[in-house]
Amino acid sequence: MSFYRRALSYTKPYKKNLFFGIIFNFLYAIFNVLSLISMVPILGMLFGEKAKSIIKKPFYSGDIYTYIDYVKDTFYYQIQEITKNEGVEKVLLLICVFFVFIFLLRNICSFLSEYFLTYLRTGVSRDMRIQIHNKIIDLPVAYFSDVRKGDMMTRISSDVGEVESNILGGMIDIIRSPIQIIVILVSLFYLSFQMTIFSLIVFPIMGTIISLIGKSLKKDTGEAQRELGNVYSNVDESLVSLKIIKIFNAGHQIKNRFNASLNKLREISLRLFKRKALASPVSEFLGAITITLIVYFGGTLSLNGRGLSGAQFVAYIGLFYTILDPIKRFSRSLSDIQKGEVSAQRIFEVLDTDYQIKDKPNAVSIDDFRDKIEFNNISFYYESDRQILKDFSLIVKKGQTVALVGQSGSGKSTIANLITRFYDVTNGEIKLDGHNITDIKLKDFRHLFGLVTQDSILFNDSIFNNIALGIENPTQEAVEKAAKIANAHEFIIQLPNGYQTGIGEAGGKLSGGQKQRLSIARAVMKNPPIMILDEATSALDTESEKLVQEALEQMMENRTSLVIAHRLSTVQKADLIVVMEKGKIIEKGTHKDLIEKRGKYYQLIEMQGFE
Repeated sequence: MSFYRRALSYTKPYKKNLFFGIIFNFLYAIFNVLSLISMVPILGMLFGEKAKSIIKKPFYSGDIYTYIDYVKDTFYYQIQEITKNEGVEKVLLLICVFFVFIFLLRNICSFLSEYFLTYLRTGVSRDMRIQIHNKIIDLPVAYFSDVRKGDMMTRISSDVGEVESNILGGMIDIIRSPIQIIVILVSLFYLSFQMTIFSLIVFPIMGTIISLIGKSLKKDTGEAQRELGNVYSNVDESLVSLKIIKIFNAGHQIKNRFNASLNKLREISLRLFKRKALASPVSEFLGAITITLIVYFGGTLSLNGRGLSGAQFVAYIGLFYTILDPIKRFSRSLSDIQKGEVSAQRIFEVLDTDYQIKDKPNAVSIDDFRDKIEFNNISFYYESDRQILKDFSLIVKKGQTVALVGQSGSGKSTIANLITRFYDVTNGEIKLDGHNITDIKLKDFRHLFGLVTQDSILFNDSIFNNIALGIENPTQEAVEKAAKIANAHEFIIQLPNGYQTGIGEAGGKLSGGQKQRLSIARAVMKNPPIMILDEATSALDTESEKLVQEALEQMMENRTSLVIAHRLSTVQKADLIVVMEKGKIIEKGTHKDLIEKRGKYYQLIEMQGFE
């Protein structure tokens, strides 16, 4: 299925809107023609032309082929009778009122058509954005290590906008324009068969040239969207890294990088806009040539007595001119669809991304952690040639606090990513209560875990909602209890709105220690049997670390905990300390045992200056 057809499949829930949009488009085309034809009698009076004389009131025979003649003769008969009884001024007034009424109906139909079709367009763009966002939430963490956030933002914003405006807008014009073209063409054939045949011979030239211009837009549109993603990524990096940029006086480098990306986007956009801008003047010029040829041809017919009357001729030219707009829109929609297809491809690349981590068809359900976690000879590669763990084996029993220590790059955080299934092992297996964790339903499995990371990840929401994240129908009492365990209740109640205080973007209104205690409160609120602490105190000052460490110790009571630590002073009470180096276990034991061994752990203790 092409990306265009697949994008159109999103219109299925809005069939009624599409149907009514087409109906009102058809009525718009009818009233548009009638509004112009209704001017013929007015022009005839102004030109001094005599109306057709009808002796007796027309009678409809029931033959469908004579219905138009019957309507026309009835119209002229009524004009003739009103002229005879009330004068030509009254006829002129009535025709003008009729013209205004038809024009009003035409514009009402135009509005209703746009209303129903806009409802469709906005509905489809909403559904697409929901699907992309849902996919982002469902994709494994590993996927985003190779994808720039700015590019993802472009896909959910600009690319969906391109699909809405170009593919859906183009689809609407492809449906609407032929309806208007057919209705106007039928009217033109009725007025003058010869002039219309001549028009159809010379007219296709314009559409051919415009379509050739439109074909060149597709490539540059893809380049523009990709470069726009780079621009968004640069802005995101600048916002996140503002302190670093300032302290290293790197503003000029970051500005130059951003400016270079913007200049490239501008060059691509200029090429696009030049071609797009060229389409309208070319079509207008070719339209003028076409109109001139038709006027000349029709004028020679009229001068030879084989053409239309003056009033009919003016109405014909007016009708023909109105056909130019739907033809231009139809031609433009073909090039717009090509542009939109590039964006549709980028959207479906995300939606079609296969889950690297997902449930097996026969995955089992679990509701609790009962015995132990086993790491059996696991190995892990971030890339095919970069090994992080090799033959790592460890048993974590229920209720134990196990600490992983070692220098940066030793694989500590990778263990946390593997046990929580943010990544899957390359070789070996991890078991929970005898089940390979890949055989357990992912939602059930992750329900057993709480996580507190070095970087406090909070949402731009209230404190209450951050602590109660993922909990259905949380109570104030439960939230406060979790906050007290995390040593957070005291500072929360001192805030202007207490638990309903907004914390700003990424918790920017709070200190580092306050943010970390909220992260701990969130983990406590979930009340999982297994807790993962990934460098939870390494970014804190001494006073904050003390408060957070107390909160962590309260939280870890009667739980199984896997603690990844850089500051070794925080893991002395652990039941088991595992020392790692280059993805392997080189020592393990209690703090006391490892000190007595005077091995790698002892060296790390000495480096940090305590025992």
